[in-house]
Amino acid sequence: MRYVTSIERLEREKVYQQGMTQGLTQGMSKGESRLLRRLLEKRFGPLPVTVAEKLEAASVQELDTWGDAVLTATKANAKQGALAEMFQPFQ
Repeated sequence: MRYVTSIERLEREKVYQQGMTQGLTQGMSKGESRLLRRLLEKRFGPLPVTVAEKLEAASVQELDTWGDAVLTATKANAKQGALAEMFQPFQ
């Protein structure tokens, strides 16, 4: 068995932690995107493909903003405020 120095061990731990953090972030983003899509579909019906694509490509901050907005959005005001960017092509 090869001897692993303290520096090598620390570097491995650092890379492992970075990978875990990245994986958790991606998983949270995907879960938020999926939930927001379900909420939007329940409230507004089937989503246009471009809206679904925006959800998939959105940052966690954008998903949070849109998630907050969908709680109070109605069909009449969905194309204004925080959700306007998402529905922009359909205004």
